[in-house]
Amino acid sequence: QVQLVESGGGLVQAGGSLRLSCAASGSIFSIQYMEWYRQVPGKQRELVASSTSEGFTAYADSVKGRFSISRDNAKNTVALQMNSLTPQDTARYFCKGQIKRNKWEAWEDFWGQGTQVTVSS
Repeated sequence: QVQLVESGGGLVQAGGSLRLSCAASGSIFSIQYMEWYRQVPGKQRELVASSTSEGFTAYADSVKGRFSISRDNAKNTVALQMNSLTPQDTARYFCKGQIKRNKWEAWEDFWGQGTQVTVSS
C-alpha cells in the first residue's frame, strides 16, 4: 500500500506564510510527479503546483511568485511554501503523487487526505 500524509495547515492572517509538507510511504518503486491541489467546498479541485522527479516545477497563475514547491526525492517528500497568503487561498490542500509500486506496474495516482488552510482577512 502507498500512503501520502500532509501536514502544516492551519489558520493564518492575510499576508502571512505557511509551509505544507507531504510524505509518501509504503511500497514505492518510483515517484514521477508530486503535486499540490486545493479545493473549496462546491468547487472543483485545482492544481496549485507540480514538481517532477527531474526538478521541473509549474504553478497555477494565481500563486506564481508567492508559492514555491520543493521536493526531496530521497525521502519521498514534497513541500509547499506559501507566502503572501490571501483569503482567496483558503482551501483544503491535497498532495498527489504519481507512483509506481514496482517496475512492472503502471503509474498510479495516490492522494493524501488533505490539510486545511484558512487565511483570515
